[in-house]
Amino acid sequence: MVNKSKHNKGNSMKGVLDKNTSLGRDCHAGQVAQDHHLATVQKSAPMKIATWNVRTLNQKGKFENVKMEMKRMKVNILGLAEVRWKGADMITSDGYKMLFSGGNLHERGVGIMLTPNIAKSLKGFWPVSDRIIVTTFSSKPFDTNIIQVYAPTTDHDNTEVEAFYEELDKTLQQLKSTNIKIIMGDFNAKVGARRIGNTVGSHGLGEINERGEMLVGWCQENDLVVANTWFENHPRRKWTWISPGDKYRNQIDYVLIQSRF
Repeated sequence: MVNKSKHNKGNSMKGVLDKNTSLGRDCHAGQVAQDHHLATVQKSAPMKIATWNVRTLNQKGKFENVKMEMKRMKVNILGLAEVRWKGADMITSDGYKMLFSGGNLHERGVGIMLTPNIAKSLKGFWPVSDRIIVTTFSSKPFDTNIIQVYAPTTDHDNTEVEAFYEELDKTLQQLKSTNIKIIMGDFNAKVGARRIGNTVGSHGLGEINERGEMLVGWCQENDLVVANTWFENHPRRKWTWISPGDKYRNQIDYVLIQSRF
């Protein structure tokens, strides 16, 4: 059973809307608390966060399949890229909440799916564009922002990639500075397996490419760490993308977090 929510217009996650930020649609901060008793995620509570390029949810049965996989993997918060749903909204299915942000066409699109328990901690969400969506959760000692992204592919030139990072910069500037910030998604970039200062660990995959250099530079400017390059895993657990015909396997999806955490 899937139910769509009814939204009240809200402001941005920081409480102040920057008139210079291009939002693309209304913000939805603070409108979800009316649906349930707001809970707080405790610092000690174990939580599994993941990101997945699903290619599309615009197919019959695909949404339920993703939800089943989320249950099987025991993921609490699942970020989704290439959702390909139009518009922005929040839907509920068996207690799970799906927040999504798309454009006017069945292209691109991002979303974040929450388990029923984690959904109780949701304070609001901000559908920035069909490439960026922001959520805010009540947590201790600080509230947490989880941002799902879908960066331009290699079919797009660097100008579009730079515009994407500029929009991401403006988005971060709108969030409370004290909040914990986790940015995850399909960055369509390779950061490689070589350690780069305190930004990239030595447990990545392959060689860094130009888009990877852009991502690393942006992380350094924002004091972010590419978290999944700091943990040793078998190579088959590192790649996140397979080329047609399974000729190449690359790691292009990442979870970024502030270095202070």
